[in-house]
Amino acid sequence: MSRIGKYPVVLPKGVEISLGAEEITVRGPLGTLTQRLTDAVKVNQQDDKLVFEAANDSRHARAMVGTTRSLVANMVTGVTKGFERKLNLVGVGFRAQAQGNAVKLQLGFSHDIVHPMPPGIKVECPSQTEIVIRGSDKQVVGQVAAVIRGYRPPEPYKGKGVRYADEQVILKETKKK
Repeated sequence: MSRIGKYPVVLPKGVEISLGAEEITVRGPLGTLTQRLTDAVKVNQQDDKLVFEAANDSRHARAMVGTTRSLVANMVTGVTKGFERKLNLVGVGFRAQAQGNAVKLQLGFSHDIVHPMPPGIKVECPSQTEIVIRGSDKQVVGQVAAVIRGYRPPEPYKGKGVRYADEQVILKETKKK
């Protein structure tokens, strides 16, 4: 059995769980998230904890216990605290501006890029070179950050581009004569 799957998920106050036959729904102060469940995992609620068990002794079932537990734990964290990713723009003339439910990017192209946000995601620009993406679904927050970074990934010679705030770009040495 998975080592992660052995630990129960503790439900903080204000979080409601509804277990269905094929899905689990988590409601909290920051929203509602739903995840489909596989037949290989049994989920039991004991007081304020969720316990995960493999339905059978197959390799797939044992692997899915840890995966399901991590997904549900991320859902509980998302509806209570939320997730955020920070992006930095590095380069002369690179700017970002939040416009309602979209972000306008000036990344050195001949045109501006307007990236709309999916439902449940909020974007802020504390400065012209910073973007903060917040939401309750960890996967969607990470995907939006990856798509924005993909417009102009950091290049290896000068380091210009869109990068995660905690990302370290290793610069290559230029060609010598």
